[in-house]
Amino acid sequence: MVQNIIMLDSRIIKKLAADAGFDLCGVTPCRHLAQNEEWFRSWLAQGRQASLEYLERNVSKRFDPGLLVEGARTAVVCAVSYKNRAGEGYPDAHRAKVASYACTRDYHATIREMLGRLFDGLKALDPGLEGRTFVDTAPLAEKQLAVEAGLGWIGRQSLLVTPQFGSYILLGVLLLCDETEHCDLPFEGSRCGRCRNCIDSCPTGAIVAPRVIDAGRCISCHTIERQPSGEVDLDGWIFGCDRCQSCCPYNQKAPAHANPAFDPLFDPVAMTPEEWAAMSEEEFAARFGTTPLTRSGLERIKRNIEP
Repeated sequence: MVQNIIMLDSRIIKKLAADAGFDLCGVTPCRHLAQNEEWFRSWLAQGRQASLEYLERNVSKRFDPGLLVEGARTAVVCAVSYKNRAGEGYPDAHRAKVASYACTRDYHATIREMLGRLFDGLKALDPGLEGRTFVDTAPLAEKQLAVEAGLGWIGRQSLLVTPQFGSYILLGVLLLCDETEHCDLPFEGSRCGRCRNCIDSCPTGAIVAPRVIDAGRCISCHTIERQPSGEVDLDGWIFGCDRCQSCCPYNQKAPAHANPAFDPLFDPVAMTPEEWAAMSEEEFAARFGTTPLTRSGLERIKRNIEP
């Protein structure tokens, strides 16, 4: 028992998270996020998920970590900044825009490795420790867990906003089957003030109300996910969209990323629609094979290029 108390000291957890390359780390007890589940079910009932049918599955697990991982007691929520040049916005005339997170190695692999190093460090202190790591691929309310762990608040664009790094952050969660001696307090309130930049700047009006996204209007959904019904003006985006982020004052003043694992592998600002259209599958695989762009593939990227 003494070993467990020492091992699950939140200060040790945060030190190991920093050593693994994360910029922020918070610790919160696992509990049923009942109000968030109620909101989410209402959002689904309105059909706001559009073609994102996977969001309709495992809703109860999404908001109760104990149902996702049997015996889960503690959520360790980690965040890392990825802000790069593309996240500062594009020239108005640019017609081959790529979301800034997609300019790096696929974050799923990078953050999974970082969480693995954190978990290995904890298990070195207690080999019997049980838990699981999660990076955006399982039904887990990562953003709300980050709020519970004190990292930031949910902005009007429905993204987690942190005081230090804005919303240009990526999350990873480690669910542990033990308790810590100390948990962080939830982040109270919102610091958006009267700002509506994200709502007013969305080219398609996808932010239909504060913290309410209509996926059927979202450019990211239209360029990456299974195609929703209806057409939207892609506003020059060929993969994802950063418009509701690049206009955010917190992102505009945030520092560039510090972790070299998130250094961009290419500069989309320097690439023209003609260059994308002329690209072969072999060149695409060689240049972008480790990036998130492989999720949609070159053929779809070319279709997203507007005449």
